[in-house]
Amino acid sequence: MRKIPGFYTRFLEEYPEVGSAYSSLSSACKEAGPLDERTSELVKLGISIGAGMSGATHSHTRKALEAGATHEEIVHAVLMATTTIGFPNMMRGLAWVKDVLEAEDDS
Repeated sequence: MRKIPGFYTRFLEEYPEVGSAYSSLSSACKEAGPLDERTSELVKLGISIGAGMSGATHSHTRKALEAGATHEEIVHAVLMATTTIGFPNMMRGLAWVKDVLEAEDDS
């Protein structure tokens, strides 16, 4: 089961209308095209790494696992970022992904 960050939960409690609008937009984007959940999460993982977003990278790694992506597929998605965002940025993203994958292995 995915752990929802406390800060996000508190945000939703404080700003329920904004949270609802964000959720609706997210759903509309997912339903706008043919990508399945697994593929969508791998794409969002790549975007998160490219944008340098640690929290989103952790989140989309967990969501990709829940959607059925394997550790190998997730790491492959990260490696593909190398030629677009550079080796150091890919390595940073890989470290964030490994945080999640290694925690899953330990549980």
